[in-house]
Amino acid sequence: MAETKNWKKNITLFLTGQAVSLLGSSLVQYAIIWYVAKETRSGVMLMLMTICGFLPQVLISIFAGVWADRFSRKKLIIFADAGIAVSTLVLAFIIMNSRDFFWALLVISAIRSVGAGIQTPAVNAAIPQLVPMDKLMKVGGINSSVQSVINLVAPAVGGAVLSMGAFHYVMFIDAATAAVGITILGFFVPLPKLERQAGQALPGYFDDLKEGVSYALGHRFLRRTLMVCGIFCFLIVPAALLSDLFVVRIFGDIFPENSYLALTINAMAFFAGAIAGGVVLGVWGGFPNRLKTLALGGVAFGITTIGIGVVQSFWIYIAVIFLAGFGMPFNNSPLMVMLQEKVEPEKQGRVFSLLQIVTILVMQIGIAVFGPLADTVPIQWLMIGSGIGLLVMTAAILSWKSFYREGVTLAVSPGGANQGIEATDDRFEL
Repeated sequence: MAETKNWKKNITLFLTGQAVSLLGSSLVQYAIIWYVAKETRSGVMLMLMTICGFLPQVLISIFAGVWADRFSRKKLIIFADAGIAVSTLVLAFIIMNSRDFFWALLVISAIRSVGAGIQTPAVNAAIPQLVPMDKLMKVGGINSSVQSVINLVAPAVGGAVLSMGAFHYVMFIDAATAAVGITILGFFVPLPKLERQAGQALPGYFDDLKEGVSYALGHRFLRRTLMVCGIFCFLIVPAALLSDLFVVRIFGDIFPENSYLALTINAMAFFAGAIAGGVVLGVWGGFPNRLKTLALGGVAFGITTIGIGVVQSFWIYIAVIFLAGFGMPFNNSPLMVMLQEKVEPEKQGRVFSLLQIVTILVMQIGIAVFGPLADTVPIQWLMIGSGIGLLVMTAAILSWKSFYREGVTLAVSPGGANQGIEATDDRFEL
């Protein structure tokens, strides 16, 4: 439960530290993906890099959710961030001393993915400890905007550094930002270990893991939410993971004096839109029904993804990307807030971990399908097809009345979780 007295100060410091750390991580992510897209122009190569960057996150998430509920979330975040920074420094020295470092990009991306898999559930589960339940949606919108500001700055900085030919400098920046983030969290943010209820014995590790999975899959609302997230994540793969390849192939020669400029503008336009969308959501707070807000974002993603496949002008494409970014907070924030509102605090780490497993694993399946397809069929077709699929999925959510009604948050229990999804509910049909 959040301490009412200092919650604004604590959450501001917490999100600031995470944002600084995110800046460095984003720089490395852009640098690696852009390098692979520009140098290979291959959907298969981009698929390999994406799988190495995300599949380990899925595997470690099987354990990370339990760790986030059993151990200090603060220590997990710090240790994971430090491990990512060290691995990035190793990559920097390899790049400095070798001309053939593609293998190192794969290996270090996998190691960084493990760190992210540990850190992400702990961060998501820590936020409700710092924020009153009735403020989670607004904080979620503000946090989305902050992250989007970081992601707006990151491609500009990354593009500038890469244009100078100093690939390894990006890695040093990441290590420095991680140090700042760790210092802020370690010394200035009180985040105590979440205590179990009095008299409740600590179960065995795999009992804890089994309980968390059973809890999520046994709840009608959570089970349906995981299914919807899986379908959504599969359908956004072309727009989310192949956009850099799209820009390189379709508009790659538009700025011959700077080969990274088109990629930089592409990323900045998306996150500029996300900042605007996050600000609107932060001020507005969204619909009382979280699924209605999420559906609004789904419509925006569907229409703009179709638009990506249709437009011919680079600058019209950038306008479409801006609108796609604007819709992003309307998907991410309602989802996180619904889970934070409805799931008991002592189970949130495992639930967020399971969500991470589902979303990332599905996206790996998606890139394994769409990556090779992008080398055999026009990439525009993939965008149009996935956009139509997103619109169909959104319509299905709105017409799925029994699920849609559960998007409205009920009264919050004294323990901090919504009373409307108790595990004893016997109405657990799909």
